[in-house]
This record gives sequence, structure tokens and C-alpha cells, in this order.
Amino acid sequence: MFISLWEFFYGHFFRFWMKWLLRQMTGKCELQRIFDTYVGAQRTHRIENSLTYSKNKVLQKATHAVESEVDKCVEDIMKEKNINPEKDVSFKICMKTCLLQITGYKQLYLDVESVRKRPYDSDNAQHEKLLLKLWNLLMPTKKLKARISKQWADIGFQGDDPKTDFRGMGILGLINLVYFSENYTSEAHQILSRSNHPKLGYSYAIVGINLTEMAYSLLKSEALKFHLYNFVPGIPTMEHFHQFYCYLVYEFDKFWFEEEPESIMYFNLYREKFHERIKGLLMDCNVALTLKM
Repeated sequence: MFISLWEFFYGHFFRFWMKWLLRQMTGKCELQRIFDTYVGAQRTHRIENSLTYSKNKVLQKATHAVESEVDKCVEDIMKEKNINPEKDVSFKICMKTCLLQITGYKQLYLDVESVRKRPYDSDNAQHEKLLLKLWNLLMPTKKLKARISKQWADIGFQGDDPKTDFRGMGILGLINLVYFSENYTSEAHQILSRSNHPKLGYSYAIVGINLTEMAYSLLKSEALKFHLYNFVPGIPTMEHFHQFYCYLVYEFDKFWFEEEPESIMYFNLYREKFHERIKGLLMDCNVALTLKM
């Protein structure tokens, strides 16, 4: 109750008067003060909050702009806040960078969601080609005898037809698996080999799809903001999402063998433990989770 009352009074009264008082004292608006004080993801995050919770519709609208509208949004913000470009020469550049990151994150989620919603279709030649590419990347010396085959278990699928394993994440799960295998081929071979360990083994492809779900959920919950705001100086793209997925694959394999679970039956328990570890790392405003071999 007390917290709710504080949030109400702060949002409707105290925040306005604090901003007004600080502007009188410094001669600068809140946005300018943020640029003067913070850098990296912390700067972008605070700018995003300032724009989002502003009562000014022009400022609110800026967080939902598309790339082609960003320059005009910056001009509109400067006009609304009476910012002289000759006195504050860096404001325009900094604001544009922040808006590209803020609006780019929103667009990235929409792009990822669009791919995730696309089911694997065995009648789609491109989907089938991508699936066979995964096999050839992971098993370059072993020929796949048939499209529907028990051989798929060799790379960690559950059944004779992998299409059934893509139901949760759609074609996104396959795209992630192929991306890692194509861009980090030696690491993919190493992890696939480790996944066949007699005691600590796990289903490589199934776990890979599971990690796609983890990456997607972190993006959706906005937990990836600090990471992407630090890692990408402009607009985050699908490429950056795939790179984060690769980080998860590589780190999960290390985590699994460090933890030495008694059985694969405990997978969900250790998956959640790994998930919590990653979420903890992502709470650091200086975080940038990159794949380090």
C-alpha cells in the first residue's frame, strides 16, 4: 500500500517538481543531464524511461518510432525541450544513437517473434534444405540414408523426423542450430561429441532448441536490453540475437559438465539454474555477453 502511494505521488507530483528544480539549477533538461552523467546501456535505459514516462506526447511517441522517423523525432524532442544545437552539439548525436537502440530492440523482438511463429513445413523446400544443411554441418563424413531416419538421433533429435521437435520454437529453432553450426563449426562438433558422453550426455539438438526458447524469453521479457545496448552501438538485428544464442549454447555445455548432473532426468532443474545465472548476469548495466573460446 505504502509503495503504491509513493509511486503515485512520485509519478504525479514529486518527479515533476524535482525535474523543474534541477532544470532551474543546471539550465538543462532531464535528457541533457542524463547524457552528461551516464554512458553505455545505463544512459540508453535512463533515456528510455525518461521518454516513456514523460507526459509530453512527442517524447512518448519517440520510443515507438521506426528507423526512418528517428531523425525527425530527435528534431522534435530538441524543439519541445528548447535545446539549442549550437550550445549542446552532442545532444543530437547521442539522442539519435539512443533512439536507434530503443526502437531497434522493439523491432528485433517483432522480427524474432515473426520467425518463431513460422512452423517447420516439410513441404517447404527451403526448410528441408536448411535441415539437411544442419546434418551436413554436424556430420560431414556420414551420409544421411533417408529423410526420415533413426540417424537423426545421432545429432540429438528425439524421433525419426526432426520436424516434430520444432513445434515450440518453429523454424527459429532450426535457424539457430544452423547458425551456430555454420559459424562455430569446430565448437559445434566439440559440443556434439561431448553431448554423447556415456554419463553426462544430453540430446544436442533438443537442448539447442530449448536454448532458443531461453534466448527468446529473455528478449521478450526485455532482460536482454542492457546486453544489447552495450553490445550494439546502433540498431540490434537478428544477427545479434543469433550471437547471443551461440553464447548460451557454448556456456550451457560448460555449465552442464561443471555441474555433473546425476541424470538427464534432472535437465529441467539444471536448465532453470542456468537460466537464473544468465538472468543474474544480464541485470548488470555494464554487461555484454560475448562468446569467448
